[in-house]
Amino acid sequence: MSNNSHTSPLQQQQAQGLASTGVTGLDDILSGGLPKRHLYLVEGSPGTGKTTLAMQFLMEGREKGERALYVTLSETLEELTQVAASHGWTLDGIQVYDLVGEEGLSEESEQTILHPSDFELGETTNAVMRLVGDLKPHRVVFDSLSELRMLAQSSLRYRRQILALKRFFAQLDCTVLMLDDKSSGEGDQQLHSIAHGVIHLNQNARDYGPDKRNVRVVKLRGVKFRSGEHDFNLEHGGLQVFPRLVAGEHGRSFNEQPVSTGTPALDQMLGGGLSPGSNLLLAGPAGVGKTTTATSCALAALQRGERVAYYLFDEGLKTLRQRSRALGLDIDSFIASGHLFIRSFDPAEVSPGQFANSVRGAVEKDGVQLVVLDSLNSYLQAMPGGKSLLLQMHELLAYLNARGIVTLIILSLHGTVGEMQSDIDLSYLSDAMVQYRFFEARGNCLKAISVIKSRTLRHESTIREFRLGRNGVEIGEPLADFHGILAGAAQYGGRQALLGDTDVALPAR
Repeated sequence: MSNNSHTSPLQQQQAQGLASTGVTGLDDILSGGLPKRHLYLVEGSPGTGKTTLAMQFLMEGREKGERALYVTLSETLEELTQVAASHGWTLDGIQVYDLVGEEGLSEESEQTILHPSDFELGETTNAVMRLVGDLKPHRVVFDSLSELRMLAQSSLRYRRQILALKRFFAQLDCTVLMLDDKSSGEGDQQLHSIAHGVIHLNQNARDYGPDKRNVRVVKLRGVKFRSGEHDFNLEHGGLQVFPRLVAGEHGRSFNEQPVSTGTPALDQMLGGGLSPGSNLLLAGPAGVGKTTTATSCALAALQRGERVAYYLFDEGLKTLRQRSRALGLDIDSFIASGHLFIRSFDPAEVSPGQFANSVRGAVEKDGVQLVVLDSLNSYLQAMPGGKSLLLQMHELLAYLNARGIVTLIILSLHGTVGEMQSDIDLSYLSDAMVQYRFFEARGNCLKAISVIKSRTLRHESTIREFRLGRNGVEIGEPLADFHGILAGAAQYGGRQALLGDTDVALPAR
């Protein structure tokens, strides 16, 4: 066995503790925060949120009773105060030293500070060291490295000065964030090799809608962090980071007994109902009844005492409620009781990470057992590309399955009859798939429903008539006398009764 008198660097860091960044989602990505007494690089182009993150880092230290110092070469004290005020913050309790402002040039300061164009790099670093040495802060933000880089005039001199600052900060028990606007171009490897960790902020412009931002931890020595890109929003109140969903981290045991859809005939077609820990894809043309089927399944779950989360991308809550009332599906009382959570998203505004975070919150905090995504077509618009869509949708569905959630996904197909296509083929990701079709018979436009596949239950292979009646979803007997329904060219070969044949005319009112 190894000698316990010596501890590893990781054990030493754990003993020293972690410094929270002040951003909950980022701390989650970093496995709790930044190991203390080290220097970290926060890089990104102007406008990505570096200054805001730096302020949240210092304010978190202030809340814990730590001394915090903001050293700025790029922004004035007035500008920083305005940034803080825009988020509803105050910099009270945080020492801000503007090395190019009035404070840096005042007689009260015990160092000689000149304008960046006039003084040398060594004088700048010495001034920073004097400030830190006098205050002895626990947390330091240095903004920004681009000014030091311009003064250095050579990469060797620049590297030596950064190393000198790093050693000096470490001696004083400082946890330091150095901000870099990447003015030297992509990937300054000198800084990456010196820093204990590197956090990269990125901003992507889109053809329509707001820019999408993401954060990536490039490196963090001695810590197993969550790699990859993570979406974040820069809003009033600071950065809101949405850690990338990893389904394998969230599994749990659950009851696998099938639950009813609320329509006995549909339960029979599915082989017993809906399987917990699986997802069902409802695919068909617009107006065929996919949303109403999902609403009927949600109502059955609510009547069992379960909680349901319904995510709308296509239509508003008012439209959904009106249609449900017209079909006798009373969801209003469950909305009022808080058992039915309905969230309407604008695809142009939401990011994939933000949506996944919302679903995770509904499952883990609100205890929902059934999730409806309406519709996948509009959700595509929130994605940066097809590859990301498939990967992120797969991870989200895998997460919901691992948590024992029943998931209903609505997918609209292009066209009305004949061959129909979707924006993207997600049938292989679904555990079960129900397909709807229009067909013509007796001078009427009718609807058919069939279960195409089911990985969890032994389903029917029949094609049945489907309609939306006075009591919601109605499903008839198998259409044994029809041929070519799925091809969109139905041919009648008998005298089978249809659902409409049993209707009785209502008395005039």
